[in-house]
Amino acid sequence: MKDMLVQVEPLIPALRRYARALVRNRANADDLVQDCLERAVSRWHQRRDGSVRAWLFTILHNLAADQFRQASSRGRHVPIEEADEGEFRGAAAQEHRLMYQDVLDKLARLPEEQRAVLLLVAVEDLSYAEAAKVLNVPIGTVMSRLSRARERLQQELGGVAGAPGNVVTMRRLT
Repeated sequence: MKDMLVQVEPLIPALRRYARALVRNRANADDLVQDCLERAVSRWHQRRDGSVRAWLFTILHNLAADQFRQASSRGRHVPIEEADEGEFRGAAAQEHRLMYQDVLDKLARLPEEQRAVLLLVAVEDLSYAEAAKVLNVPIGTVMSRLSRARERLQQELGGVAGAPGNVVTMRRLT
């Protein structure tokens, strides 16, 4: 048990970031991370050798995908007393906050599979191989989705894909 805590505890902030970026609601993201950790604890004995980080992100991603499927079939309903106060707040006055919100909104418009790979590689710094393992897709699919996500996000933000100032360095493969 102690070994598990030593390996899992440092990963919780990254799991929370990924969950928040996926579900865009602090309370739901925290619930998602809690569900992920509960599943990891209950199935620790089933874990195979390899990256604990990738395994946890896989659990989190799969739980989020399940929630998205359920939500799309029944629609969104949030009682007002459980709503995050951020949902009622007006737009921020600071320019950088507006740009940040704009990026988040455009990121949210990406298809889920592109958004997930972009978050795993660009934000959580997973390698292409680790992201492929988390998403259960070939590494080439990760690279393709990442390329399409970056290009689409760049276009949405008003940049021209392939322009000299917009060159993105490749990530590590393993």
